[in-house]
Amino acid sequence: MPVFAASAGQPLTPARVSTVVRPDEKSGRLVRAVVVSPRTPATQKAAAAIAPADLAATVDRIAVEQGVEESLVHSVIRAESNYNPNAVSPKGARGIMQLIPATAKRFGVSDTFDAQENIQGGVKYLKFLLDYYRGDYAKAIAAYNAGEGAVDKYHGVPPYAETRNYVSRVAKNLTTARQQRANSAPRTPAESVKIAVLGAVNETSTQAPTSVGSDGRIYYRTP
Repeated sequence: MPVFAASAGQPLTPARVSTVVRPDEKSGRLVRAVVVSPRTPATQKAAAAIAPADLAATVDRIAVEQGVEESLVHSVIRAESNYNPNAVSPKGARGIMQLIPATAKRFGVSDTFDAQENIQGGVKYLKFLLDYYRGDYAKAIAAYNAGEGAVDKYHGVPPYAETRNYVSRVAKNLTTARQQRANSAPRTPAESVKIAVLGAVNETSTQAPTSVGSDGRIYYRTP
């Protein structure tokens, strides 16, 4: 187990998702389907209240407020919707963190297509799962995909191909997100001085031949 955009045409985004049961024309069996009703221009404008450039900052802020690692939240979002606040899954999960209606209601989300509200609910759910599984990232991520019941039943990541692939995908995203965050983090003054000194030493050692004297000291010879 691993350690742990919308097109230029801007299509109308979904506003209401409902489940209907209809008879299949060939088999005659009842088939459950998800029906998505288009948003009106007014509600579509509300869904786009957070500009794409501000999404990352919003995710970081909410993650810090809830005490969840920012990189984990970004990794889950990338696996769930790739930052699309209007995403709807075939199973009826909605929004940027793909909350099903029951989970949205459970964590106080009234409009799953409101990006900030959706992120708030999704991060609260992640926080709950991390607390419930005592910081076990693999179990928490698996439960985000398959639910706590499935993880508890199998005492770990369930043997579902979808869930196992999901956990692996989030883990890879997490590794990348942590590396990017580490590379972009500002250096402290002490770290900057250390890097400058090492750079100077390396530059000198490559430009001037060296020798070790009888006193044990290193001597640089100019060309």
